[in-house]
Amino acid sequence: MTCNVIGTGSSGNAVILDKHILIDCGVPFKQLQSFVKDLRLVLLTHKHGDHFHEATIRRLVETRPTLRFAMCDWMVPLAVGMIQPSNIDIMHGDKEYHYSGFSVSPFDLVHDVPNCGWRIHFRDPDYKVLYATDTGTMDGVSANNYDYYLVEANHDEAELEIRAQEKLSRGEFSYESRAALNHLSRQKVDRWLMENAGDSSRVVYLHQHKEE
Repeated sequence: MTCNVIGTGSSGNAVILDKHILIDCGVPFKQLQSFVKDLRLVLLTHKHGDHFHEATIRRLVETRPTLRFAMCDWMVPLAVGMIQPSNIDIMHGDKEYHYSGFSVSPFDLVHDVPNCGWRIHFRDPDYKVLYATDTGTMDGVSANNYDYYLVEANHDEAELEIRAQEKLSRGEFSYESRAALNHLSRQKVDRWLMENAGDSSRVVYLHQHKEE
């Protein structure tokens, strides 16, 4: 299986698995253009613009009119104005949906808007992937011995607290205070990985905040 991280972080998120599955669509179309012809499915997570770039969605639909989009019900009102309803697969948490060669399953994540992560299971060869970003916690999520974990590691807890306190002492807005509630720290995700990842699992840390 191949894993191409096209973009991650506040500037835009998009990951392509095995050339055929695009998870999140928050980057300009130009960054995806060379991959579009091979796509079979787009998995959407939530409505924030760095994960759901409307202009890119429209270009994808225009370029690939039969391309399928999978999403939970909260994304449907945003999507129906851009995507034909017949091309939308509405999915429900922790149920598995089968396509030729792979299956996908969404699971709920905790964020400031409705959000989901994705489990993807390739069947030949047998390969399991978990994708989770923009969440305050992974409590209640189980994914034992997956082959790939694409997970958020937004910040270091100690560094984030120092930056937040410095800004608050100057009366400035603190992005860091919000990030601590809505995004996974490296420490939190590493503790979760210790309980789930196997010896041969591979981890890709996503959505890492970079201080301006």
